[in-house]
Amino acid sequence: MSGVFIVVLSAGGCSGAAASTLPTSANTDPINFDPQVKQSSQDFNNLEFDAALKLREQVAAAHPTDPMAWNYVLTTVIFRELYHQDLLDTTYYAHDSFLTSKRQIDVAPETRGRIEDLTNKVIALCDAEIEANPGDANAYFARSYGKGMHAAFITLVDHSFAAAARQGYAARNDSEQALKIDPQYADARMAIGIQQFAVASLPRWVRFLVGFMGVGGNKAEGLNNLRLAIAHGVVTPVESRTALSLFLRHDGQYPAALTVQEGLASQFPHNYLFRLEVANLLKDEGQGLQAIAAYKQVIADAQKPGYFTDARLQMAWFGLADTQRGYNDIRGAAYGYAQAATQPNCSDWLRKRAELSAGEMDDMLPERAEAMRMYRLAAATGGDQTQADAARRYLLHPYTGK
Repeated sequence: MSGVFIVVLSAGGCSGAAASTLPTSANTDPINFDPQVKQSSQDFNNLEFDAALKLREQVAAAHPTDPMAWNYVLTTVIFRELYHQDLLDTTYYAHDSFLTSKRQIDVAPETRGRIEDLTNKVIALCDAEIEANPGDANAYFARSYGKGMHAAFITLVDHSFAAAARQGYAARNDSEQALKIDPQYADARMAIGIQQFAVASLPRWVRFLVGFMGVGGNKAEGLNNLRLAIAHGVVTPVESRTALSLFLRHDGQYPAALTVQEGLASQFPHNYLFRLEVANLLKDEGQGLQAIAAYKQVIADAQKPGYFTDARLQMAWFGLADTQRGYNDIRGAAYGYAQAATQPNCSDWLRKRAELSAGEMDDMLPERAEAMRMYRLAAATGGDQTQADAARRYLLHPYTGK
């Protein structure tokens, strides 16, 4: 649901370079200054999930009772899976249509089991620490962080809106408790800011569905809390910047969102998602020609050995094709959609979206035989079926719209 889970679209963790300049007396768990944690966060922020996970598992093994150590492992496992499922394309979440999506996501049982086990482990460790010391701000923040990550996962993968919303609200409560104990605990402001903005943004029917009719939300306060987390946090600045950019995009504040996103892309130029989001924002702002150039540059950079780790080029090709479609470059759009559909690591859901769109463009050219081939692929049984009805309809009657 727009906002409750938006932190998932970041590629954050510890703030990386910013964290190394902070004094060790900062209001945070000391583990956040561990050299391996900081290095793993650099890897994570460049989408090198396997390298980050290896380091984070080593940290957790060395600090088995520290819930924040396990939070880092949990976050990496979740983000790696979401990335592989093509669930980190922000275009999917920027509008409320996500709420009614019927997309089905298959997560390997061992991956889902590990996520559930890690979440339970984090919460159990935090519960024990809080029982022993009710004034432990680190434990409240760690529990908030773990619940927030799990809420993001079940929202994006399972569309478990009600359960995720309750978990997100619990994360906010834990963060508020951390701030009561330590008013300078800036990282705790991220969950509060996300939840404040989210509740204010939810359609009335969704607020009723999740039981939030009496829960307050305030967009301005939410954005302010995110900015405080960005300015003073240790763990959450990158995540908070990503959430801030997407919230601004959601509300049509494209120039402000673009400024935030360009800063992230500049700091982490090898983060494929941050670079892609700059192009997405240019497209949404109406700077179509600049967006086309940005998408093409991302695709070109991906051809350079080692520039990106596991670039999901289907996202860039699809965004490029959508933009070209808006400029009535039908042949260019047809090519872009076809390229998205043929990427070897493309999820079945995005592949069939691309096949349907490519068929529509082929009908517009008109190249009916190729259009029908694409529609048959989009309508194929098995896997994702969200495009099947439209594809079958166009097999009978050619697409005529734009």
